[in-house]
Amino acid sequence: MTVRRLLAVPLLAALLTGCGIRSTQVPTDFGAAPSRVQCSLPEPEVAAQASRGLPVQVFLLCGSSLVAVDRTVRVPDGTADSQRRVLVAQGLLDQLAATPSAAEKEAGYTTDVRGGMTVGGPRAGDPEDTLRLSTPPGDLTSFALAQVVCTFSDSAAAQGDGSVILGGPGREPLHRYECTDEVRSRPGTARPPSSAVTGG
Repeated sequence: MTVRRLLAVPLLAALLTGCGIRSTQVPTDFGAAPSRVQCSLPEPEVAAQASRGLPVQVFLLCGSSLVAVDRTVRVPDGTADSQRRVLVAQGLLDQLAATPSAAEKEAGYTTDVRGGMTVGGPRAGDPEDTLRLSTPPGDLTSFALAQVVCTFSDSAAAQGDGSVILGGPGREPLHRYECTDEVRSRPGTARPPSSAVTGG
């Protein structure tokens, strides 16, 4: 009996040892923890923002979707409504084309709208709410068009129903564009719905 017990002790010890977590020689470095939540920015100070101009929002790209970011645009006091709309639209375009701030870059924000694009009001025969871009809307990337349409539709540049009429510098047809949930969530593949506009 004594011999059996003596033999059982090493066997039991071996079995218990096998139940533990084995050490590994493979390095497990997953890098530093992210310093900022993806697509998350600190809340801006509304008072400080208002002192810099008219508070607006623009849609930037983040994590393959559109995310609204606070900005400001300057519009001189006493500007007529028709001109005010164009000035707001130009300010929004400039903000879309601007390089994201360091904090925005760190949070993953980018833009596909290129600098130098301008916007003007309607020409003769256009509906009064028309905005004409210096680049035809059809020539913009799917991302850039989604950014422009969703930014305009959420601003004073839009019509009452949130749609926006856009045209280019040439004689190509005008189109009424809408920003939908699908466009905001998949701007790379879902182009803004549009319909042809026949004139004012």
